[in-house]
Amino acid sequence: MNRREFSLSTASVLAISALGLPLATPALAQAPRQFKEGKDYVRLSKPVPSDPGAGKVEVIEFFWYSCSHCNAFEPTFDAWAKAAPKNLVIRRIPVAFNASFAPQQKLYYTLEGMGKLPELHAKVFRAVHVEKLPLNKDELIFDWIGKQGVDVAKFKEVYNSFTVSNQVRKATQLQNDYQVEGVPSMGVAGRYYTDGTMAGNMESVLRVVEHLAAQAPKS
Repeated sequence: MNRREFSLSTASVLAISALGLPLATPALAQAPRQFKEGKDYVRLSKPVPSDPGAGKVEVIEFFWYSCSHCNAFEPTFDAWAKAAPKNLVIRRIPVAFNASFAPQQKLYYTLEGMGKLPELHAKVFRAVHVEKLPLNKDELIFDWIGKQGVDVAKFKEVYNSFTVSNQVRKATQLQNDYQVEGVPSMGVAGRYYTDGTMAGNMESVLRVVEHLAAQAPKS
């Protein structure tokens, strides 16, 4: 899903995203391939501050709950993240290409703050793409959250907190610093950016990420 598509109406965006190519079964252990800067990934002209800890490399997935490509990639990414080398610090960052994305950014950070991401992150994708619930407005989110057995009053408190607002602000700034052009896409070590358009598909993106992480300076 490229940034330019987000200037279309919501209905048009969803229709276009539905035309995306399906992801194949994970096959990261295929024959080595030479990855080229400027083709498979780009080096950022201005490094992004990154402090994952001593000997660690930060890896970021940029995503949007309403993106069909992100929904298709999620099981592959989740499996990869669970099996990734221990020196990788893997984060998800919800993007906002316009103000209408903010409720889903807040949804993500509220779930994170309440310790509910492991339980509900995949369920958000399912709600949007299988159950066809947009979850793009506060009241729609609150209604859905209540049906998941979550304390709605507590959820609203966290959702409307300064902490979540600050996390949303930082997420959008990080998205801009990485010059994110579409989702799903990935950043590595505050130095590199890649996506399916550059690498060819999201499986190749993960192999590019592994390659970049292996050669990136450790913190």
